Amino acid sequence: MAQSGSILGNSVLRKEDPGLLVGTNQYTDDMKYPNMAHIVFVRSSVAHARLGAIDTSEAKSMPGILAVYTADDLNLADNVGFAGTPHIKRPPLARGKVRFVGDIVAAVVATDRYLGQDAADTITVDYDVLPAVIDLEDSVAGGSLLYEELGSNVCFGTALGADSNALDGAEVIAEERILSQRLAGVPMEPNACLAVPEGDRLKFICATQAPHDIRGPLAAAIGKTPEQVRVIGPWVGGGFGPKAAYYIEYEISAAAALKLGRPVKWTETRTENMLSMGHGRSYIMDAKLGLKKDGTIVGLQARVIADGGAYPMVGTVLPMLTQMLSQGVYVIPKIDFEAKTVLTTTTPVVAYRGAGRPEATQMLERIIDVAADMIGMDPAEIRRKNFIQPSQFPYTTVTGANYDSGDYEKALNQALTESGYKQLREEQAKRIAAKSNKVLGIGISSYVEVTAPLGLFSEYGKVTIDDDGGATMVVGTSSHGQAHDTAFSMIVSDLLGVPMDKIRHVQSDTDLVPMGKGTMGSRSLQTAGSAVFVASGNVLEQGKKIAARLLEASENDIVKGDGGLQVAGVPAKVVSWAQLASEAKKEGNALSHELEFSEGDSTYPFGTHISVVEVDLETGYVDLIRHIAVDDCGRILNPMLVAGQQHGGIAQGIAQVLFEHVQYDEDGNPKSSNLMDYLMPSAAEMPSFETTNTQTDSPRNPLGAKGIGESGTIGSTPALHNAVVDALSHLGVRHVDMPCTPERVWQAINAA
Repeated sequence: MAQSGSILGNSVLRKEDPGLLVGTNQYTDDMKYPNMAHIVFVRSSVAHARLGAIDTSEAKSMPGILAVYTADDLNLADNVGFAGTPHIKRPPLARGKVRFVGDIVAAVVATDRYLGQDAADTITVDYDVLPAVIDLEDSVAGGSLLYEELGSNVCFGTALGADSNALDGAEVIAEERILSQRLAGVPMEPNACLAVPEGDRLKFICATQAPHDIRGPLAAAIGKTPEQVRVIGPWVGGGFGPKAAYYIEYEISAAAALKLGRPVKWTETRTENMLSMGHGRSYIMDAKLGLKKDGTIVGLQARVIADGGAYPMVGTVLPMLTQMLSQGVYVIPKIDFEAKTVLTTTTPVVAYRGAGRPEATQMLERIIDVAADMIGMDPAEIRRKNFIQPSQFPYTTVTGANYDSGDYEKALNQALTESGYKQLREEQAKRIAAKSNKVLGIGISSYVEVTAPLGLFSEYGKVTIDDDGGATMVVGTSSHGQAHDTAFSMIVSDLLGVPMDKIRHVQSDTDLVPMGKGTMGSRSLQTAGSAVFVASGNVLEQGKKIAARLLEASENDIVKGDGGLQVAGVPAKVVSWAQLASEAKKEGNALSHELEFSEGDSTYPFGTHISVVEVDLETGYVDLIRHIAVDDCGRILNPMLVAGQQHGGIAQGIAQVLFEHVQYDEDGNPKSSNLMDYLMPSAAEMPSFETTNTQTDSPRNPLGAKGIGESGTIGSTPALHNAVVDALSHLGVRHVDMPCTPERVWQAINAA
């Protein structure tokens, strides 16, 4: 989008950063109200049990304690089951049963959070312990049921192509079991909320990615209309998907505030965050890829079991996205895909950066590497041979995805060039020939993903010229680090000529923003950005009419000038935006336009990542020495913002391959409930990423944009995973489960 005289397509510094750097931006836990109380939750210490007596007597008598609640005290209705599983409902405070370590059995409200925690520690609970359900295949077998009345732990399923005989005609069949382990979101800011009664209304402040999605269910839970609940998302310290969810802690906190008639705040501890904030991934994927001996793909068969955790949330239905993206960037004539989601006595699963799409790419890109190894074909060439070609777009896949645009070979070629792929292969061969203890591995991943999926391609936007000549943008998305203020201000400034520092950004407040779908699915620029673009264009046309009258010129001759509008070629006469706004007011109007942009559709970013690792054959240690990413997110608005998203996404993908894993013991006790036990890497464990882009415009929105927020994670994980296996393939190792820890790699080496 970079062009002469335009700010678009150029790197522009983030408007958001000064407040973040000096600490003036307020997060939920920074906020204080007079007479504010604190709520502390008593959580189940066992994974699966019938709930007996709960003794709260000592807690109630302790100093500073305002109230102690169990299910019978607050009498909140069971949460409505998630879409696709309406028959399974969750009591906000456990009733009858607990189903994971972290299930809430009581709540303590105190004048001080530490007094509340002291009181919570005195509450005793009788548990009649039942068998835990941790293993996904054990859950399918149904030996121990989380909901006896249902008769099964399977809560959701999706399938297509069962009659396609997907592997018929194959001369080679590659087969592998691919695990995508359970992960925690671990945002820097844990979950938090603050409920403030205001007459017959409730102001509810929370660290969320989607304020409007919180308002409806919260209002219903506490007996209010949506209009009586104002949800505000302030500065949010990282979301990554888990903060797009609705949490039962919200309604317990709100109900307590209304009952006590005073503000009530909840802020998670880090351990509580690891137990109660929704987790991600947790899939078993059995894949079979049928090919001809020349590498042509004949068909794919996949059998998937996904983990829903103890209570169905959005993670339950994410196998639909895995199914939709299981064709990837390739011509695959037949696909037989079947997935089921099962309940386990673990923390519920939600969306986590990529949400169903990384799993599809992990499965497909790993099985393609297995196939390449079987037939002795270079991993880059087997991909190139099967790519969907640019002339075939728009392209409808066997799984029903409608790809908008793409040039997959271009991204692969650029990645191969940037990495020096030929030289890397030569170096790898030299080390093997020399019997070096430090071998080289090179992994490739070519991916496509969907942004603004599942109907999330519409969004609200409004642009208004203010009295001072600045502009206000009101949008339905909610930034939690993506620099929406910067990106949207660039659009307004480019179209209207208003300086970026005079453009105000309003978001994440249901009283000020009439509608909005929040931020998830890498959707914000192509939806809210397009809404701001269209609204700004409309405001420009309104301004031209007024300027033409004031300057006694034709509307067609009015152009953007320095801080206002002018006649083309006559820069000395500029009507400022403040003057134009004043003239509009005299006519009883405002220079403003609002809309719900819904003209577009989902878009499909793509790219190729290459990882280069050194593996120590004596210790199993994997050292990631290079990571090359070529991502195509359509037309680029601000290269600096794109690079930032690439870096963040790549880091999370690398973390899955080498470090992170939420684990439970056989009794359902978490083995990774804090950052001493959950191995989350820092920048010190990462190389300097090599990020570039190709640009293939999307025809589905006026900006030509696609999403970039999750691409880095989707592309990086299989590239690095493939690199680890590639380093060991000469020993006969075909697969290593993630995370590829030194112990696992060492065991694979020794087994081979």
